[in-house]
Amino acid sequence: MENKNIFDWFLRFIKGAVMGMDFVLPGISGAALAVVLGLYEKIVEFIAHITKNFVKNLFFFIPVFCGIITGIYLVSHPMSFLLKNYQTPVLWFFIGTILGTMPDLWQKSKEKGRKPMHIAILILTFLLSAYFLLFFGDKTLGHLMLNTTTAFFSGAAVAFIGFVPGFSSSTFLVLLGLYDQMINAVKVRDINVIIPFAIGLAVFIFPFSRGIEFLLKNVFAGFFHVILGFVLASVVLIADKASHGYDYLQIDAISCVVTLVCGTVFSYWMCKLSRKYEG
Repeated sequence: MENKNIFDWFLRFIKGAVMGMDFVLPGISGAALAVVLGLYEKIVEFIAHITKNFVKNLFFFIPVFCGIITGIYLVSHPMSFLLKNYQTPVLWFFIGTILGTMPDLWQKSKEKGRKPMHIAILILTFLLSAYFLLFFGDKTLGHLMLNTTTAFFSGAAVAFIGFVPGFSSSTFLVLLGLYDQMINAVKVRDINVIIPFAIGLAVFIFPFSRGIEFLLKNVFAGFFHVILGFVLASVVLIADKASHGYDYLQIDAISCVVTLVCGTVFSYWMCKLSRKYEG
């Protein structure tokens, strides 16, 4: 029995480590991987009903949380190196991971019906988001500096996005221009960034979870089509960032095609796997 408990603890730690690695990769929904690992419903129930069986649930999730922290730290090192030395191919990998989730998001968005109004919402959200991100975001959001304040609000944003099915919180950090800075902060263990980020996450995760639950129950189709439009707009912005100062006539352009395809295939496979376990 004791060996079984040790094995279960270790297995939960490994699952948490995989989730932590996933959080570092833009385009991949953390919720999707939690479904694959059989933890999604337990996590949602724990957060939504925090006082119910608190001690029992806390002990269950301790190895998961430890694994998440370990996974984030382990992946932050190679990701920091890749962003510093091969930023453009890495950005195209991110674009691929986002594109690979689009079929799954499209299917999810019509689970409770789709009307012409929802298509109009998608198109309008895409046009407005793309316009804002390209003409305003790149001059403001895309050049934010990571400090105590931006780290806190980034944690709050991640708390919200973490509950949005199919949307990656890392992708949002890329749009803000904070992703590589955050990766580097984790790599060097900068507590001036990590602590306010964690506080922002902890403070907002409970009210935001209830808000997302309300939206999914009452305006499911409309909410998902807004997400679809924003995700499509994020692809445009990241592609624009990847194109700055890069000569795609060089042989190095092949690496961008390869990373784009790899990212697309990987995230599409993850979504299919999530669907299999979810169903």
